[in-house]
Amino acid sequence: MTENMNLVKQWILENKEKGTKLLQALVRENSTRGNESSAQAIIIEKCRQLGMELDIWEIDEEELRKHPSYCSDRENFEGNPNVVAVLKGAGGGRSIILNGHIDVVPTGDHTSWVKDPFSGHIEDGKLYGRGSTDMKGGTVALLLAIESLIKTGIRLRGDILFQSVIEEESGGAGTLATVLRGYKADGAIIPEPTNLKIFPKQQGSMWFRIRIKGKSAHGGTRYEGVSAIEKAIMVIEALQELEQTRNNKIKDPLYKNISIPIPINIGKINSGEWPSSVPDTATIEGRIGVAPEETIEAAQKEMENCLQIICKGDKWLEANPLEIDWFGGRWLPGNIDNQHSLIHVLSNSFTEVIGNKPIIEASPWGTDGGILSKIGNIPVVIFGPGITTAAHEANEYIHLEDVFRASEIIACTMMKWCGVADKRGDF
Repeated sequence: MTENMNLVKQWILENKEKGTKLLQALVRENSTRGNESSAQAIIIEKCRQLGMELDIWEIDEEELRKHPSYCSDRENFEGNPNVVAVLKGAGGGRSIILNGHIDVVPTGDHTSWVKDPFSGHIEDGKLYGRGSTDMKGGTVALLLAIESLIKTGIRLRGDILFQSVIEEESGGAGTLATVLRGYKADGAIIPEPTNLKIFPKQQGSMWFRIRIKGKSAHGGTRYEGVSAIEKAIMVIEALQELEQTRNNKIKDPLYKNISIPIPINIGKINSGEWPSSVPDTATIEGRIGVAPEETIEAAQKEMENCLQIICKGDKWLEANPLEIDWFGGRWLPGNIDNQHSLIHVLSNSFTEVIGNKPIIEASPWGTDGGILSKIGNIPVVIFGPGITTAAHEANEYIHLEDVFRASEIIACTMMKWCGVADKRGDF
């Protein structure tokens, strides 16, 4: 291991308490949708302390609405800014974007939490709280990696662009805004909770709403009506078959450990108003996964064709067709070649720090990486601390040691990717 890496390793070791307190402070801020400002204030102050060039702005919703990939039902973004902090390199090296989202999902039923959801409680090497693993732990890993280079006097040739964005959990408007503002780089890392696995490919996804018409009648003579619930069951069964058909096409070995690479999930059903009445309407809402090499439009078309086939096979639905809306969240798929140089650099850095080869898989969920890769034409890899099973759950937590390991690996990656231009020589 080189002298530079030894310096970084030692600095991170000596500043674990500092990193823990930063993560604790971020988790204690409730940065659910529309409340991101207080957590962003902590990020801004930290970047100011590091001497980075700051760009802080509120998203222009009207401008974003013009872009075909914009997706948000949020009324406005006032008071909750995006943040980009730049550490300029000496020149002559590759640049890198380090992108993290500050927004977190709602806490759900508080009685399911052992501690307050925003406590930042630490026990047995784990830090608990909403957003600890998704993905404030990853954001702290980025900031520690940057600070380790600054404090040890290691200057890179390429620029570092640290991004703390809002609105990832609802479709990526924050990251889209950074791309449209002109922020580009030669590569990007998003430290979502991969359990320190490397994800070159990311599933896309989008929300759908299917409306089903029936005919109301008294429950005692239900045969005089048409139950929208019974028709909904037909739809759900057809969607399950569609899911199997779509997933049978996935042959990529990166998905070998994922039982359903691109799921179709039914997340919400609404129908009926009275137990003794035949329901005349039903609504199904859910999420369809999009393969890394697939387009959003192709996935939409396949589901719409499926619904048309259902209607043609049923006299009632043929006369009263199913209606589908694509609404709410939408995440573009992302994909870079397994042999891309960014994957090699990150993999080598992982091996240098951890001592063994990393696991390389495909992501089971969507990220902002699709926007960076599809809209910004930026090679993106997903790699970070935390485990997926802890994200969005009650009693969410992250292993603190994984934060520090990720930080060390990311710092090593930045040196290899951007190049070192300090007195210690090239990395």
